[in-house]
Amino acid sequence: MDQPSGRSFMQVLCEKYSPENFPYRRGPGMGVHVPATPQGSPMKDRLNLPSVLVLNSCGITCAGDEKEIAAFCAHVSELDLSDNKLEDWHEVSKIVSNVPQLEFLNLSSNPLNLSVLERTCAGSFSGVRKLVLNNSKASWETVHMILQELPDLEELFLCLNDYETVSCPSICCHSLKLLHITDNNLQDWTEIRKLGVMFPSLDTLVLANNHLNAIEEPDDSLARLFPNLRSISLHKSG
Repeated sequence: MDQPSGRSFMQVLCEKYSPENFPYRRGPGMGVHVPATPQGSPMKDRLNLPSVLVLNSCGITCAGDEKEIAAFCAHVSELDLSDNKLEDWHEVSKIVSNVPQLEFLNLSSNPLNLSVLERTCAGSFSGVRKLVLNNSKASWETVHMILQELPDLEELFLCLNDYETVSCPSICCHSLKLLHITDNNLQDWTEIRKLGVMFPSLDTLVLANNHLNAIEEPDDSLARLFPNLRSISLHKSG
């Protein structure tokens, strides 16, 4: 059944993790139990949220009440918002800025290419260590802004974004250890080598399902270009 349009993050959260759908469980790591506010809050009597929230394919377009997000999500460390209808980075920022412990964020298959990511919004992502932007069609300008504002980013997923080229930022990212950039349209080794310049600490590079025919680099130069690389996937790359 199709989800109604214009649903907020808080609306979906209250529905999915209501006492009827997600019974209250006691014990360490089981979540947080917050009484409803008296001002007509949509929460019926309580919510019990785990630290890992999965809200994919829920028709989410906006954040909703930021105070309620802050009250219920202070302990949340992982958030899956894939396959929603988020197209405004400001709305994403409203959610993320109220989840202070967030380390993993999945924004795959949201039409975020329809808005521009500004520095003030990107700053709210600063604690994220693993970011998934698969099939978001995020531009390289957006990626550069994220890299500047996420000093602890270790894993980045940029699959299915129709990249034919790689654009280098002015400042390289030393924190990134793993990059998934599969299922794009990268063909020329001169574009791939830019990734070594951008991410000098890269440990794992996954290039599967691109159209790379050759690695045109002398062995000694390759070692200097990717000094920390331990694993590379060239599956179905040609």
